[in-house]
Amino acid sequence: MRILLLNGNTDPAITALITARAREALPRLGLPACDLVPATAPFGARYIATRAAVAIAGHAVLTGLAEHIGAENPQGFDAAIIACFGEPAIEAARELLPIPVIGMAEASITLALEQAPRIALLTGGAAWVPMLEEFALIRGHGPDRVQVRSVPPTGDMIAREPEKALALIAEEARQAVAAGAGVVVLGGAGLVGLAPKLAALLPVPVLDSLDCALVMACRGGRAPARVAQAPQTGLEPGLARFMADESAKSK
Repeated sequence: MRILLLNGNTDPAITALITARAREALPRLGLPACDLVPATAPFGARYIATRAAVAIAGHAVLTGLAEHIGAENPQGFDAAIIACFGEPAIEAARELLPIPVIGMAEASITLALEQAPRIALLTGGAAWVPMLEEFALIRGHGPDRVQVRSVPPTGDMIAREPEKALALIAEEARQAVAAGAGVVVLGGAGLVGLAPKLAALLPVPVLDSLDCALVMACRGGRAPARVAQAPQTGLEPGLARFMADESAKSK
């Protein structure tokens, strides 16, 4: 199985972190050996932490996917993971790509709710709370099922000093459990790898959002039907070619 692991942030250190953790996770999770191909968003924020950054990242994610999976550059991928929590442009990507597209937040919610009727998503950066609440609500999960919590440091800050942030994360997680969460999800590229340390401090399971995305990618499934697109102007060459391929289907 060949999986594209696309970091929606532009920090190559985060891409390296995600890739290393993903390769370590496959045997730990009992998943089959996979060829994980890392990629980094070609433009946008070093680490996504605001709505404006999310909007820009959506364009960057589509551009990065087109560069690797577009008709002009077939690579034989079986799935793509948008490896940033909140997965910018995931629904748009599913309109365009001929393979399943997996998101870290969506996969986490699905797997966590298989274990408990109420869960908590815990991430870095206060601006993510309303965005992830909306993300969950669009998928049919209100605050009675999905709590969203954050700690002040953003994910990139946590990635640089994970041990320093662990106490803050643990305290917020304890509050989530006290409020009824039966599973805590650590969400975000900058928080990958911290779940085992947090699990030792809590009475409920702790899931890593990257682990969840890998599990869902390896489960397979059909890609949704591709959607014909209207003609576009001013796009990057790879994305323009990809959109043109799709717009031709509408004629």
